[in-house]
Amino acid sequence: MNDLSSNSTSHDLALRLLAHESVAADSSSVSAGFRVCERLRPVLSTLTGTLGYRSLLMRALTLARRESVLLRSIEVNADGSLESLHRDAGEGSELLIMHLISLLAAFIGGPLTVRLLQDVWPDLADSISNERDNHQ
Repeated sequence: MNDLSSNSTSHDLALRLLAHESVAADSSSVSAGFRVCERLRPVLSTLTGTLGYRSLLMRALTLARRESVLLRSIEVNADGSLESLHRDAGEGSELLIMHLISLLAAFIGGPLTVRLLQDVWPDLADSISNERDNHQ
C-alpha cells in the first residue's frame, strides 16, 4: 500500500523539494517553498484547472496555518500564485508543501503524485521514488 498521504512521508518529500529549491536558486529572494509551489502550479493547473489548483493550495495553507503562525501572512492569488506580506512567512513553507503533497496524494493517489513530482523534478526522480518505497 502506498502511504504517500501520511505526514512522515509527505514531510520527508517536502524537505527534499525545499532543499533542492534552496540550492537551485540560492541567490533568489523568493523562498524555497514559494518556488516549489510555482513549479507545481502549471502542472497542477493543467490537471485540475486554475481554480482546482488554487483550492488545493488554499486547503493546504489552511491546514498548515494551524501549525505555524508564520503562514498567516501568506495569501493565494486568483491565479494560484502565493503572496506574502512578511519576509519570514517562507519559514513555515515546509508545512505548506507537506500538506499540499498529502492532499494531492489523497485526491489522485500516491503513484500519480510521485509521477507528477518526478516530472517536475526529474533530477530528483530516484530520490522521490525511494522515499515513497521506504514508507510503503
